Amino acid sequence: MEYVFLGLLIVFSVIHLYHSWINDHKKRPFTKWALLLCILGYYLVKTDAYTPLLIAALITSWLGDVLLIGKGNAWFISGGISFLAAHVCFVLLYAGQVDFAAVNWAIVIPVAVVYVIVTAVILWMMRKKAPKPTWVPLFLYLIANATMNVFALMQLLCNPCAGSALAYVGAALFYVSDSALYLNKYYEKKIVFKAHFTIMLTYILAEFLITQGMLMLGK
Repeated sequence: MEYVFLGLLIVFSVIHLYHSWINDHKKRPFTKWALLLCILGYYLVKTDAYTPLLIAALITSWLGDVLLIGKGNAWFISGGISFLAAHVCFVLLYAGQVDFAAVNWAIVIPVAVVYVIVTAVILWMMRKKAPKPTWVPLFLYLIANATMNVFALMQLLCNPCAGSALAYVGAALFYVSDSALYLNKYYEKKIVFKAHFTIMLTYILAEFLITQGMLMLGK
């Protein structure tokens, strides 16, 4: 059964990415709603040891996808709140695998600082188009994504293996996807290559790699 969901994920992803590549905004919603449901279905049939936090992260991500199909700031904000909840779930999920006494802070702290700097640069690049009242929420959301990345890194450092490595790569791709989304929406110049394609390719890979990594870790 897992291969059915994996096959459906591939089919829906290819169709969605094709419509993203040609920038067909009318057809993208027809497949966007199915992507996370396929990943969730794959996870549920792949293991008997369900992890509620991972399920919650996938469900809130799916809800964020659905909400972002809508047009306008209200839908964008609602989708952002849902994805913020997903990041919180991911942070709590990774935190449960971290032995904080054994964390190599000489690695973690500089990486965290880099994430903060990159986030600040992205917000600075958006300053001319992003409405001022949104600056703080946008910054805090991307910081939440960065925090998720840092916890994924700590999980990797505490338990270096293929599963934790996949989870961290997935987290990093999630940050790339959100950063590309920000720049595509609010930066005055179009610098994201095939914007929707890049955003969704990195996003789909992020969610799947995180899920697969946690499966390999037995979560």
